[in-house]
Amino acid sequence: MAQPKKAASIWDVARLAGVSHQTVSRVVNGSPRVAAATRDKVLEAIAELGYRPNRLARSLAGGAAESVTVLTADTSLYGPEAALRGIEKAARALDWSVQISVLDPADTHSDADIIARLPRAGEPTIIMAHDEPGMRAKQVLLDQQPHAMVAIGPYTAEELAASPWLVGMDDGKAAAEATRYLLDLGHTTVHHLAIPTSTGTFGGGKAHRAEGWARVLREAGRPVPEPVPSGWTIAEAFKAVQPLVADPEVTAILCGNDHLALATLRAAHLAGRSVPGDLSIVGFDNTPFSAYTTPALTTVNQDFESVGRGAFELLRHRVDGSIPRPVPGWPEPELIVRETSGPPSSS
Repeated sequence: MAQPKKAASIWDVARLAGVSHQTVSRVVNGSPRVAAATRDKVLEAIAELGYRPNRLARSLAGGAAESVTVLTADTSLYGPEAALRGIEKAARALDWSVQISVLDPADTHSDADIIARLPRAGEPTIIMAHDEPGMRAKQVLLDQQPHAMVAIGPYTAEELAASPWLVGMDDGKAAAEATRYLLDLGHTTVHHLAIPTSTGTFGGGKAHRAEGWARVLREAGRPVPEPVPSGWTIAEAFKAVQPLVADPEVTAILCGNDHLALATLRAAHLAGRSVPGDLSIVGFDNTPFSAYTTPALTTVNQDFESVGRGAFELLRHRVDGSIPRPVPGWPEPELIVRETSGPPSSS
């Protein structure tokens, strides 16, 4: 299948004309503050490249209120939902509008389909890149408009440092901390109820939480049980975890998120296993309900809303280089110890 032709960008024009992208924007917007010779060079470059001026170009000259499009596969999951809330708050504070386009995980998304979801060429875009659709969209837009996109996702500290368009948290490190905490309590090993991952061409859904969990067990010389895969829903997690909870040799479970932990807590109750007496359960994400379960859930806090705000600020910097690059202002993931974890029973 032929790939769609890459549209010329404002940066392409600037490179060909030998000027800044701000100068190209002034020419496009008819500013008088451009020398005639420079204007002619820019117009020649526009004609040669077939560049189509768009809203992004106008924004670089300080024009009207702007917009940002968010591409995501699921707005019902806590992480994307909280990050989206942060994006919306930051955007609306500066009179930017926010458009959301949902990438159905059940569909195959072509490059052309992803590009068609943007209202205009060069639309500033934030991608929730934690699964296969998001990872594919990230690759397409990195190729088509690298200066007008930012991706949010779970990545290692090394990946985040190496990618100027990436925003996220190192949840593998946080999973390692939670696993180490359970081992320090005296558990022989820790089992893992895992969130869905994807192993497709675009590397979607990297299993950093599972990798962090397994790494600590290996380093400690402990058995590394086979992870138990789960779907995203509580019902899917409840079905998946029942055999694990029924095994009296299992004394600690690290869950891929708090919804999976809630299912595990219910399964333990029905199996007659006390928490944390017979079984310790640790969740992930510190969702609003986690402090109000009975017993209250030990979990890992992640400030997704602040990450969303940071993604929007980074996008503004990438669209307009005169805006300073933001410094990450959110806390590192942190273990919140509540009531579902404790030392294993001596019996």
